Amino acid sequence: MYLDFDVTKPGDVVAFGRATIDLYANEIGPLEDAVTLSKYVGGSPANTSVAMARLGLKVGYIGKVSDDPLGRFITSYLSKNSVDVSHIAVAEPGIRSGVTIGEIKTGECNCFMYRKDCADLHIDCGQLDESYIAKHKMLLVSGTSLSHPPAREAVFLALSYARRNRTRVVLDLDYREDTWDSPEEASVYYTLAAENADMVVGTRDEFDVMEYLFDPSNQDNGKSARRLLDKGVSLVSIKQGQKGSFIYTGEKTYVGGIYPTKVLKTFGAGDSYSSGFSYGLLKGRTIDEALKYAAAAASITITGHSCSDAMPDLKQVERYMEEHEYVLPPREL
Repeated sequence: MYLDFDVTKPGDVVAFGRATIDLYANEIGPLEDAVTLSKYVGGSPANTSVAMARLGLKVGYIGKVSDDPLGRFITSYLSKNSVDVSHIAVAEPGIRSGVTIGEIKTGECNCFMYRKDCADLHIDCGQLDESYIAKHKMLLVSGTSLSHPPAREAVFLALSYARRNRTRVVLDLDYREDTWDSPEEASVYYTLAAENADMVVGTRDEFDVMEYLFDPSNQDNGKSARRLLDKGVSLVSIKQGQKGSFIYTGEKTYVGGIYPTKVLKTFGAGDSYSSGFSYGLLKGRTIDEALKYAAAAASITITGHSCSDAMPDLKQVERYMEEHEYVLPPREL
């Protein structure tokens, strides 16, 4: 097992980072023509935590939400979905939870994010409980939390707590351009955090951001992976959407396929992929088996209108795997 989880720990995963509000247009087409929007909980770690809990994992959360009805909605929704919310704090008055507006058009989806000084960027070192992190097998960190203090400093403290308590660290790069002040800043902090992780997950575009200062001309997935593996990272996952995904270890490269499906929206695919893959690893599946869970979960999610609400449970994922064809992409050279 590449991540060598401590099976004596009672919790499976604790997620860290943005738990926000998603407002998605109900009408297909340009957002300016939309008449109604539906409200959901959003944010990559929040979506992933819901997905992992629905797969049967024991999931906790470290976050911060606004002291208003939307903040209470986020906490209530996560709790109802079996995510432990005892370590979600409430921000100071006037600090609001982030909001994402989703536009769904045929063959195209767009997100408009409102994250200026939002609540989850106010996660601070003082609210971290080392014993809470220590009781979980895995810490899932959203790279968005690295964009501004005090959340940035809290990330590095959480990484330190995890590493000295044998809680395996998964960094999801989760790049959102409008959250960062500059690509240089993103490149530096992504690199520093990634070098302290056990597993790094991102799209090719997100790896480009991480390498912006250090190897800007690189487009080679293998080279990107080797740089991190040489720093002590155990697994590197590079997602390529409909082209599948690649998992790199020190010994082998694994090719992840897809389950072709009709796509309503692309939002949430990466989060459900991450949940399925983490589930597989935590349950002792092989990497090839875990990749099938990841692909099935992603294929189900992109047929639904939301991210969090569209996350499947374990029975849905395993039934989907039985009933649909798993297609491998051409192997990367």
